[in-house]
Amino acid sequence: MPDDENRVLEFAFPGPIRDGLVAAVLSGEKTATSSLLVEWEVENEPLPTVGERQTVVDSAGNPVGVIEILAVDVIRLSDADSALAFDEGEGYASAAEWRTAHEQFWRDEIFRRFPDQATPLGDDTQVVVERFRLVG
Repeated sequence: MPDDENRVLEFAFPGPIRDGLVAAVLSGEKTATSSLLVEWEVENEPLPTVGERQTVVDSAGNPVGVIEILAVDVIRLSDADSALAFDEGEGYASAAEWRTAHEQFWRDEIFRRFPDQATPLGDDTQVVVERFRLVG
């Protein structure tokens, strides 16, 4: 069961994308997620730590599960590999497919929220990769 002390983890934004990501977490298909480092910096939010537990919420904001963080790495966008693409649980066939989809999402959704941070995405763009396991 979720713990009120856990940080809340909201995948993407409420709606079909979040619903699909949450379903993938609950089924065990999704064991990693990625975000732009600039998102954390703009929101002045500390990166997760290994062992931290987070409460996963659905599109309605209801707690639906708890994950435990296994690893947190900041990588260059060009260093995203096929293992990450697979572990994201969204059906990507390759790292290139993962990158195309994520760049589009980040340009369309994240940079719309943070227009002052909307810089071109490139190989050196810093990406936060969280690996986790479902624990509740």
